[in-house]
Amino acid sequence: MPPRSWLADLRSRLGGGGARSDGLGILAFEAAATMSRLVSLHRTLSDAEFRRLRADVLRAEGVARLTSADQSFLLRLACAELVADLDRAAAAVARLAAARCRAGAAAEAAPLPLLRDFDRLYADAKHGRLAQLDSAVGFSRGAGKRLRKMERHVAAAARLYEEMDALRELEASERRMEQWKQHSGPIIPSSHSHTAAQGKKKPTAAEPGEKLMRELRAQRQKVRRLMEGSLWSADAARAARLMAKSVLVVLARISIAFGAFVPGLPSLTTAGRALPLGYSSGPLHRSVPPGAALRHSAPIFGQKDTTALSVFEPIKPSPSTIGGSGMELRYANVIMSVETLLAALRPMPPAATAGGGGEEVQEEGMIDLSKRDGLYKMLPVTIRDAVNAKLRESWRGQHAAAGVGEAAAAAARGEVEAALRWLAPMARDTVRWSDERSMERGQRFSMQPRAFMVQTLHFADRRKADAAIVDLLVGLSCVCWYDDERRRLESVDWDDE
Repeated sequence: MPPRSWLADLRSRLGGGGARSDGLGILAFEAAATMSRLVSLHRTLSDAEFRRLRADVLRAEGVARLTSADQSFLLRLACAELVADLDRAAAAVARLAAARCRAGAAAEAAPLPLLRDFDRLYADAKHGRLAQLDSAVGFSRGAGKRLRKMERHVAAAARLYEEMDALRELEASERRMEQWKQHSGPIIPSSHSHTAAQGKKKPTAAEPGEKLMRELRAQRQKVRRLMEGSLWSADAARAARLMAKSVLVVLARISIAFGAFVPGLPSLTTAGRALPLGYSSGPLHRSVPPGAALRHSAPIFGQKDTTALSVFEPIKPSPSTIGGSGMELRYANVIMSVETLLAALRPMPPAATAGGGGEEVQEEGMIDLSKRDGLYKMLPVTIRDAVNAKLRESWRGQHAAAGVGEAAAAAARGEVEAALRWLAPMARDTVRWSDERSMERGQRFSMQPRAFMVQTLHFADRRKADAAIVDLLVGLSCVCWYDDERRRLESVDWDDE
């Protein structure tokens, strides 16, 4: 018979441990990932993070050059991304409520409508009934306490996930040891196999085996304790209710932070009563007139763009952007490779040209050529053709006879460094944004504020980005040519000595 799966066999291996009948069980990790998303959204909407978004992220030179200088439009993009993240969390809560919480909700009348119809209630909250919903379910009361509770749940789930991995490794070692014991005997000719086997003792590993069994028992006990004190054994209805109310609180925080800039967000007042969150998630409140806020948000506004864009509609980069072509990570890697190559082209210290310096020069030059070849192969075809054409034009002109002088190389390096000062942050943020949304273990339970798509290359105009990268590569080629020539002359001088 095929061996039972690790999860199916978990209860027997832990001596009757595992989830309660009404607990989350293996769904604890999905719930913890959803809670970590909600905590991250809470922190992203804090006063400090919202000020940083407006003062630093959206006013970065790279964003202004390649995406837009219209602050109201950029704020709408940032708000739409937060709403999309919140939508994913709300969908996970609705799935959990539908799958595991009906029985628990039936026994308790109060949470039944919230859990059974959460997807509908969330849609109603987004379209204007947020304050009325607070009157019905009271999600604004105890918001900070629920946030801290989710933080503890996520930390416990991450620890359980780690210890279950360690348990799997120990059990794999146990299986390997059992296989070794079964097949470690000597091979004896068939005529004497039975007699010889009785008279010869198999080699054993009693001490390592006993140590492994002790570690295995201790690890199973540790996992059992963590299960009992984590979401694994938590009441599914309570966990779903905790997340459902937190989803609504995050929606209220989004409305407070962006309501003065983004039309269409739900109102936080009903019948003259303000929604009692007890804190502000941004320096501006919903009561601030939208026109007054926008007058100070940017030198360029473009109202026609912002009014045509709904914050609740999926926002995708257009085909004319880097993200629309699916090339954002490739462009980011090109930019970061240029930055790495330029950093490697520092002037050689005097010590490198004395006492065997020729070998060091040759070896370093070979490394640079390999890196340059990798960068060239990484380039999209359009950029590669444009760089080749511009280099041919350049060499037919001023560099055809004399090559690249020190002054020209210094000027080219300055231009490359100036461009990297605004291109490199966008490239690094692109990689960070992609890593943060991966399902790797380190990111799955992360509760830190995350990068916004608007600060990456996703919405960058591809034509403008291509032109900037072409100039960057042409300047780098000039610096590399001068560096190669200098290395060659230094090597010749060393050989003459």
